[in-house]
Amino acid sequence: MAERPEDLNLPNAVITRIVKEALPDGVNISKEARSAISRAASVFVLYATSCANNFAVKGKRKTLNASDVLSAMEEMEFQRFVAPLKESLEVYRREQKGKKEARKDKDKKTDSEEQDKSREDENDDDDERMEEEEQNDEEELDN
Repeated sequence: MAERPEDLNLPNAVITRIVKEALPDGVNISKEARSAISRAASVFVLYATSCANNFAVKGKRKTLNASDVLSAMEEMEFQRFVAPLKESLEVYRREQKGKKEARKDKDKKTDSEEQDKSREDENDDDDERMEEEEQNDEEELDN
């Protein structure tokens, strides 16, 4: 766990970026307001994590999963965020599936290239052995 309460705060750069994206152009935010938003966001994340952990414990698991977080959001009375979170989760899962398939395709391609190279090396070795045998045969005939 964190040694100091400040260790639990989200990075200021992240908070600043999120706040700037949420506000219309030309609106400025004071340093104090950013600090307050950062603390509030950190408290929210800790509370959501605690609630999600309760669902994991009820399920006799040590690992939090997405359904725990979604259930926690409902328990915390943030039902209006559940649908957008589910959509984001689906997008994330599709992206991960696509990356996994791309990795598999790349691995298959690499494997087939390695097999081709291996076959070429074997053929080269066979050619060298045949040349050596021919030279040995010629030497034996000369002797």
